[in-house]
Amino acid sequence: MSAPIVHHLSFGPLTAHAFNADRSQVAVCPNSNEVQIYSLTGSNWTLTSTLTEHDKIVTSIDWAPLSNRLVTCSQDRNAYVWSLGNDENGKQVWKPTLVLLRLNRAATFVRWSPKEDKFAVASGARIISICSFEADNDWWVAKHIRKPLRSTVLSLDWHPNNVLLAAGSADARARVFSAFIKGVDDKPAASVWGERLPFGTVCAEFAAPAGGWVHDVSFSPDGDSLAFVAHDSSVTIAHPSAPGAPPHAVHVIRSPTLPYVSLRFVSLTSFVAAGHDCQPVLFTGDVTSGWRLAKSLDSAAVAGGKAPPPPPPKPSGVGGPGRLNNEAFNRFKSADARGVSTATSVTGGGNGSGVAGQLGAIVGSGVGADGELHTTHQNTITSVRVYSGSADNASAISTSGVDGRLCIFTVPAPSSVGALTKGVASIRVA
Repeated sequence: MSAPIVHHLSFGPLTAHAFNADRSQVAVCPNSNEVQIYSLTGSNWTLTSTLTEHDKIVTSIDWAPLSNRLVTCSQDRNAYVWSLGNDENGKQVWKPTLVLLRLNRAATFVRWSPKEDKFAVASGARIISICSFEADNDWWVAKHIRKPLRSTVLSLDWHPNNVLLAAGSADARARVFSAFIKGVDDKPAASVWGERLPFGTVCAEFAAPAGGWVHDVSFSPDGDSLAFVAHDSSVTIAHPSAPGAPPHAVHVIRSPTLPYVSLRFVSLTSFVAAGHDCQPVLFTGDVTSGWRLAKSLDSAAVAGGKAPPPPPPKPSGVGGPGRLNNEAFNRFKSADARGVSTATSVTGGGNGSGVAGQLGAIVGSGVGADGELHTTHQNTITSVRVYSGSADNASAISTSGVDGRLCIFTVPAPSSVGALTKGVASIRVA
């Protein structure tokens, strides 16, 4: 496994990132009201433009590869479409066009449709805005999907047919809606999600297994499956069968790690998830054999960390009255001071009594015995996107995180993914 490429673009968190079509430029938000655009010069990124139209923190960015337009949304309840144009001096600058979202809460997420003729904006107003361009008035207008959303919408993903839209929200539900707009979309072909699809139709609804809010959703490259991650540390993959019929299968993976907050399919049989555990993890499977956690893509985590520090010296003599020297207290003290439990070995396998020992590099090697993170990212990964290749055959992914780093990880070919890591019994698949 090749080492990841790391670019430290910010001293603060990166809330979102998006590359242009040829990966020569990247737009990031440094957890502020600005969007910074960097251009690749040699092996370094150089800041070339700063977009400052928003008043509050920019929450999401997407870059349309075909039309080369940026769309951004923010906590200021607005969205802008940015296009390159010439100023009065003939210099190329990014010019914003305001989108009429008609929201009374923050916009949280935005994504272009595959054909780039519309985009969707999620919000804290329990509304999804489907925005299309009206040439007669020269502006972007929004149609709203409201029901049955009961809380903030946190993520979106478009189906390859340009009509269906998946949404994950804080009401612990992942849903698939129809975003068909008459005059913009052609009638879509029948699929496992439905045939007649008027605007706002709820084609499917899936619940997080333990009631955690749904952080991210992703359609498979063929559009026939939906994966989502929730705050209950679960990963769910749903395979619908037909409209109104029970699904072929719903596979639930209970992860022993901290919750994932972002995921993306990298082939028909694999996807990558990342989040609070600070490392991207590859999942593989299909509808018949089920899905399983395969490996970490972070070579730093797989390699493990430094040798554990020597244990603190033991106090001489027996503690007097009022001293807490029992095993339970010492275990808590070790966990508080060094970030580890004396009851679980970080590197041990043995009989698989500890989760960290069972899953090796995926759990445990990320945090050393000294409490230091031995992963490329040093804080939560906020976004995972395909960097090289396509959604059905990606060879690399890009990630951004709260540590201000933008990283590129290599994705192994499906045939080279090794056997499942030891300890798979600790992951319950339903």
